[in-house]
Amino acid sequence: MGKDKRTKKFAQVKRLLSLKDSRLKPKDRIKKKKKRTANPENISQRELPQASSAMYFNYNTQLGPPFHIIVDTNFINFSIKNKLDIVTSMMDCLYAKCIPYITDCVMAELEKLGRKYRVALKIAKDPRFHRLTCIHKGTYADDCIVKRVTESKCYIVATNDKDLKKRIRKIPGVPIMYIAQHRYSIERLPDAYGAPKL
Repeated sequence: MGKDKRTKKFAQVKRLLSLKDSRLKPKDRIKKKKKRTANPENISQRELPQASSAMYFNYNTQLGPPFHIIVDTNFINFSIKNKLDIVTSMMDCLYAKCIPYITDCVMAELEKLGRKYRVALKIAKDPRFHRLTCIHKGTYADDCIVKRVTESKCYIVATNDKDLKKRIRKIPGVPIMYIAQHRYSIERLPDAYGAPKL
């Protein structure tokens, strides 16, 4: 006996009743039409954020010596652990004059950390560090830094915080300075010749 030659049924679809079928009631036989309004007044508009005029592809042309660097709390702590002088190490990394900035939120965080981090607080109060005043409520430094950087893209952010780095990477044209191999390194800044190649 031979085998039955049956073809496989690919992509089987659930069987539907025809509109002419006698089992359907008269009200169910009418095909429902989808209503589409092509009114020009109802067209939805997407509003995208205005791109900065300083952006040339992914490169920010606003950045140039002297570099303005916003310093985060843990960047100061990691600099102390690695025995790096902040201002001179920044200059070694960028081969240019650097002006470190500290926001009021970062100062508040350092003060909250207590006596263990008094050396970091003493470094932050150095006259070479410029203070940026904060108007907002609360003392969460990450939000403050992200907001400041999105408003004006003339800053480099110095941090070793993974979450903050992730948030800043979403903002185009903002370089991130961090500590790697006991030296300062920078990402998203092509002119940094002093940064070690990783």
